[in-house]
Amino acid sequence: MNRRDFSKIVGAAALIRPAQGAEQEWALRYVLSSAMYGNMPLDQVLAQVGKTGCESIDIWRKVHATHREQISEIGDDAFQKLLKKHQTKMSVSTCYPLGPFRQDEEMRWAKKNGGAMTVCGSGGMGPKDPVGKEARRQMKAFFEKLKPHYELAEELGVTMAIENHKNSMLSSPDSIRYFYELNPSKNIGLAFAPHHLEDAIDQIPALLREGGNRHITFIYFQEHHPSSKKKMSEEEQLKQLPGFGKLDYIPILQVLRDIKFSGLVEVFGHPVPRGIPMLGSAAEITEAINTSRAYLSNCLKK
Repeated sequence: MNRRDFSKIVGAAALIRPAQGAEQEWALRYVLSSAMYGNMPLDQVLAQVGKTGCESIDIWRKVHATHREQISEIGDDAFQKLLKKHQTKMSVSTCYPLGPFRQDEEMRWAKKNGGAMTVCGSGGMGPKDPVGKEARRQMKAFFEKLKPHYELAEELGVTMAIENHKNSMLSSPDSIRYFYELNPSKNIGLAFAPHHLEDAIDQIPALLREGGNRHITFIYFQEHHPSSKKKMSEEEQLKQLPGFGKLDYIPILQVLRDIKFSGLVEVFGHPVPRGIPMLGSAAEITEAINTSRAYLSNCLKK
């Protein structure tokens, strides 16, 4: 099914309010990634938060976007005025270039501006993509090295969300399970990335259930597709998003409903090259996100 046909069938469903009763007891908490809009003006991106049914914004920086840099240029007071203008809030600062060991000031900045979470990768602690005993050894060393930083997170009331990412320490199902086993702090969480588990798709529901609300604080709704690494058509690029690709979200959402997942979820895709908008206009990106949300709502009904 192509993008246009899919939008016609389910696009309107994105605007339907949850039904009375059970559906209102639990719902997905969407956050909007500024990276989807690349280098578009911050004011224009913040205007999309409400339009996409999201409760807050996730601020990204170069190379994936320029919004953290735009905020630095205009200042925090001006940023707060823009948030107020668009009746939204910031909840996340995604700061991959800083890594897990150089984001103390970013946590302070996030807290100052109303945020409660930072997201980054795990960095290198040894051979990439470890499994078995090596995964456990690296994870233990990682948490030991992270101690002064998660202690700051505890003091600030901020969560450090670490993404499982190919070619890193936190990557394999083994390393994810050791993350759960060894995690020493309620202020450390997993930023769960299904698109980096393309060789373990059948384990995704189990990994979500095992981590639960205790260890998983953030989930990317993105699936693995070659367009995240290679320049392809917009139609192919959109196959990273829920409803446009092949990943079956029904078992994923069943687990999230069962555990009453209370963290944040983010409809996400990577453009090529990095730093440009996912599609040609803010309206098109917002429409694609709403189409994905409608698809996910349909899955929840099943």
